[in-house]
Amino acid sequence: MSVNVLYRTSARAVGGRDGEAGTLDGAFKVKLSTPKELHGDGGEGVNPEQLFATGYAACFLGAMKAVSPALGIKVPADATVTSTVGIGPCSEGGFGLTIALAVELPELDRDHATALVNKAHEVCPYSNATRNNINVEITLG
Repeated sequence: MSVNVLYRTSARAVGGRDGEAGTLDGAFKVKLSTPKELHGDGGEGVNPEQLFATGYAACFLGAMKAVSPALGIKVPADATVTSTVGIGPCSEGGFGLTIALAVELPELDRDHATALVNKAHEVCPYSNATRNNINVEITLG
């Protein structure tokens, strides 16, 4: 796939899962901490899976807003996307991720909500990055 890049950003991590990370422009900085489930101290920092889940939720909602005009559907102001990211060992070795997106589209009927979610999943950059690599389960509330 060829990409016509319209925006680019850079971030740097120091110290791995128990260090810190942030964007090079200084707009975002975060302390990192490994969860106890991954044999870390479960400290007050965040972890890469939380950052991924946050980014995917925001991006998917943005994708729904981007495709909605072409579908003649208005995304409700109180629409939400909850992204749940899991991490664990793969049967083939190494570690892998699981992703579940729970989409709430109050006021939209099931057919319109389904059409909107399906189209958003086609164009969302996170969906495209994970497609054929990580199973993304999407549910409509």
